[in-house]
Amino acid sequence: MQFRPLAFSLVLLLTAVSCQQIAGNYFNGKPDSLSTDTLEKHHHHVDANHYMNSSEFEELVQRFEDPNRDPWQQPELVIKKLGNLHGKTVADIGSGTGYFAFRIAKTAKKVIAIDIDERFLDYIINKMENTDSLHDLNIEPRITQPDDPSLAAGETDLVLLVNTYHHINDRPEYFSKVKEALRTGGVLAIVDFRKEEMPVGPPVEHKLSAEEVRDELKLAGFSRFDIDNSSLQYQFILLAN
Repeated sequence: MQFRPLAFSLVLLLTAVSCQQIAGNYFNGKPDSLSTDTLEKHHHHVDANHYMNSSEFEELVQRFEDPNRDPWQQPELVIKKLGNLHGKTVADIGSGTGYFAFRIAKTAKKVIAIDIDERFLDYIINKMENTDSLHDLNIEPRITQPDDPSLAAGETDLVLLVNTYHHINDRPEYFSKVKEALRTGGVLAIVDFRKEEMPVGPPVEHKLSAEEVRDELKLAGFSRFDIDNSSLQYQFILLAN
């Protein structure tokens, strides 16, 4: 089995986009104006991405795959909230180590594991090549750019972002592209940390509330929302279409 995702040099990315660089399973893009509001938002995302960049790759892998994550992340509960995934194509944007991708692949027809860092995709590929599970063959690693989900129109039934949303700049524009990638009846699922102090996740100033996310997604063309602020210990689950 051989995968050949489009070559992507993190070093070149860091050079090209200066302070807008990102690492691991987080994204950002460019602000669309120099208004005070935009500059403040841009500063917010640069800080959030700098927070992630301060960690070494191996450290991020350990953090994402830490068994102590399971009790509060509750991946099986999250997946259940996504509905019936049988025969569905799911895009996991900011897939990182494949923490959710490998679990979803047990049910879904196909999982597109999307990340800007080729090291994480290599990690996923290596795991796929060293498994006996046929379900893992349902995963397609896909490299991307910070400002583009790299999904074709109508390609997927569900798009999932876990702990990733707050690292994306130009979110209305970015998620308008995500909306185009959803098939009729498709769903966008956002799982992220509530905007409060807690022992896990980024600093509170890097977070957005579920209501703030909802309002931004309205600008991207989404009109129906289901917000769950109580099922997870530290996070909200927002479904949009």
